[in-house]
Amino acid sequence: MRRTSILVVGVLIWCTALILLFHSQEPNAQERSKEQQLDKAVLAIEELQNQNKLLQKMIQHFTKEKRPDLVESKESSDAALIKMKSKLQACLDMTQNGKTAGQVNKENSPGATKEHEILVRKIKNNLFELWYTFEREMNEIKSRSTAEAENIDGMMARLATQQQAALIDVEDLNALNNEWRSKEAKELQDLVQKRIRYLQNPKDCSKARQLVCNLNKGCGFGCQVHHLAYCFMVAYGTQRTLIIRSKNWRYNSEGWEAVYLPASETCRVATGEAINWNGEQATKDIQTVSLPIVDGIINAPPYLPLGIPEDLAPRLLGLHGNPSVWWVGQFLGYLMRPQPWLQEDLDGVEKQSNFQHPIVGVHVRRTDKVGTEAAFHAIEEYMKHVIAWYDKYDLRMSKEKSGEKATRRVYLASDDTSVLPEARKMYPDYVFLGDTAIADSASLRSRYSKGSLRGVIVDIHFLSKCDYLSCTFSSQVCRVAYELMQTLHPDASAKFHSLDDIYYYGGQTGHEQQAVYGHEARSDTKEINMEVGDVVGIAGNHWDGYSKGIDKRTRKVGLYPSYKVKEIFKLVKYPTYPEANAT
Repeated sequence: MRRTSILVVGVLIWCTALILLFHSQEPNAQERSKEQQLDKAVLAIEELQNQNKLLQKMIQHFTKEKRPDLVESKESSDAALIKMKSKLQACLDMTQNGKTAGQVNKENSPGATKEHEILVRKIKNNLFELWYTFEREMNEIKSRSTAEAENIDGMMARLATQQQAALIDVEDLNALNNEWRSKEAKELQDLVQKRIRYLQNPKDCSKARQLVCNLNKGCGFGCQVHHLAYCFMVAYGTQRTLIIRSKNWRYNSEGWEAVYLPASETCRVATGEAINWNGEQATKDIQTVSLPIVDGIINAPPYLPLGIPEDLAPRLLGLHGNPSVWWVGQFLGYLMRPQPWLQEDLDGVEKQSNFQHPIVGVHVRRTDKVGTEAAFHAIEEYMKHVIAWYDKYDLRMSKEKSGEKATRRVYLASDDTSVLPEARKMYPDYVFLGDTAIADSASLRSRYSKGSLRGVIVDIHFLSKCDYLSCTFSSQVCRVAYELMQTLHPDASAKFHSLDDIYYYGGQTGHEQQAVYGHEARSDTKEINMEVGDVVGIAGNHWDGYSKGIDKRTRKVGLYPSYKVKEIFKLVKYPTYPEANAT
């Protein structure tokens, strides 16, 4: 029954998504879409019955003599699908009668709620995790039976389209709250930027509490940007104006402010001698403090990623799928405001390259990363997710009856000069934007030069402006682009696929999840048991339906189904800067 269940759960999630989302629609729109969407779900069950018969035939053909333990009972699997169809029909009947479970009276509802938004995102994420699980299962069968590979590929392609259609339906229903979402995102971003400007522009610099950040960390551009952002978050948390010391910066001897706007208009030079950080309490009465790199900090303050401000948390959790990334993005967005000459340069590149939407960003990190911090990934691995994104985009366009398929544009950034011509040769139906000269400037022999600096700035800028990212989060360049992307959309948390790591921030506090479903580990696997409520420290998502982590209750390390947990976001008591409202 295991493979049948994989197919069935997807449609059940679809049905659940529809029921949960109905209460946020206007009454007339609600009535129009209820029957349409649930009718589609019932039809999907009928299609799954047909797919299930094909899958049974393929598995039986392969396992008849080799693995009889894998053969499913036809009667039991068909019965499960019929039962699921009955449940969906019951859903339809309930909505037709206005008796949907948990139905909210629209007149008394304030609109989008934090719980509603979190649950919708969870459903959407579960649809992805369901597909990862199904894909892994089918690939295992293919590896044991090449004779059925073509049939399996055909079935997977059809089900991929169904999964994409389900995602589109969830997105469309959730889009009914877009007006609120856009307004909320602007209000939150304006509030935080106002607080930052207040902190960074004291009326009397000589009396202001200051935190000095030296831009001398021995690493690449993305790493140094993250060093600045870490300093900025600590400065914000300790109510100190950030002073950036960047003369003789390895990328540009003139310093950070030669490229980006100053962090302050009134306070750019530290007052007196800067005393080394020794903890927030130990230095609270010292005017000017120098912060070390996060790797060597003593008595670390709580103002580190992945924590988010306690006062903004209720709104952030409702608005955004990953508030930790949103919070980092606010500081990067302020720090990386280009000087006029740089903005003019970026505008020129955009015009010259004909950068326009839709477009997917791909970042391929090679050179010194491969074999040390990351594995080698072929261009096909990145393009797999580009293709899937455009397939879904075209499916949406067909639903909206636009008639034309999109020009499949890709902004391709890399530190390997061979990647761009290779991609153009392998994928002639795609339009690749990129510059091999930038890739050459990113090579080890010329990485710390003004040409290299311009190249990485251009790449990060345009990657952040893409509609979707396919990259490796082991690269800080891609993570910076992803963080900046959050400042351009109400919620861009799901606009990526990483081939390796989940999102992380060097020196971060622990990334934890909580089990919402129990799990009993199967024998002869690397799985771990979980009870509902267990806290799990996640090490990574394997993008195959499973994540790896440590159960804090049992101290066991192993795999667990990704859909059985939810994120835990650490709430931090940041200052709220009420004085900023008076400015």
